[in-house]
Amino acid sequence: MMAVSMIQIVIELPDVTSIKEKRVTMVSLRDRIIRKFKISVAEVDLQDSLMFGQIGAAVVSNNRRYGEKVMNKVLSFVEDQVPGRLHDVQIHTEYF
Repeated sequence: MMAVSMIQIVIELPDVTSIKEKRVTMVSLRDRIIRKFKISVAEVDLQDSLMFGQIGAAVVSNNRRYGEKVMNKVLSFVEDQVPGRLHDVQIHTEYF
């Protein structure tokens, strides 16, 4: 059985003053997550919001525990890297 573990995080960026600055911050975060964890990551929503961004990440494995462990490490990494607050964090696993 194959498992896909996913995380979605809404990030509040109160010090951002333009959409361009926010996008630079989000792209940088996305790229750092990809480099560190070798997983799929994208800005999935709130692209036009100035104060909030939303990223999603996923990993495919044959073990739910492994996937959720990676997602929890991603969450810890984002908490350490983001200059704002995290809202509405969701970790979810689906089986195929």
